[in-house]
Amino acid sequence: MTDERGSLSPVDTALREELAATLTEPGESLAVRLDAAVALAEADDARAFETLVMVLNYRDPGLADTAARALARLADPRTSRAAAALATNPLRTAYALPAIRLLVSLREPEAVPALTRTLERLLTEPGSPYRRIALACVEGLGELADRRAVPVLRSASEDPRLREAADAALARVERA
Repeated sequence: MTDERGSLSPVDTALREELAATLTEPGESLAVRLDAAVALAEADDARAFETLVMVLNYRDPGLADTAARALARLADPRTSRAAAALATNPLRTAYALPAIRLLVSLREPEAVPALTRTLERLLTEPGSPYRRIALACVEGLGELADRRAVPVLRSASEDPRLREAADAALARVERA
């Protein structure tokens, strides 16, 4: 709550300080930290950023999706760079789906290069077990409808597992 001057009331300020302290409190569970970070993000408090990015990179997709939604609400200018770094990290490919979806929803300049780079890498890995990640890249590139994605989408259309989605994505890019 704010007063007539637009300042936070002492109660809100105290609550935000308590939530911020929870983020670094030794022994706090990940769930408690995430809840605090989400509450801070809803209050447009940038102190939530690091915790949310850490959870975005976490192996539990439900928690990572929650972090992605909070990061989108927070609208911190560092978010797209962090999501791009997570989406393109070959050591974290199995956990990249929430970061990829976040990049698409943000529609920032980092999105197309990051999705393209990830998809190119996955297309060159024979028998890659990350079909869901590749498919998310294809669909995201189609949603972004950026001409820079055409070469990698054409390559993806040669993969029988991605052909239908890649053709649909190419059609969206062509219409844009």
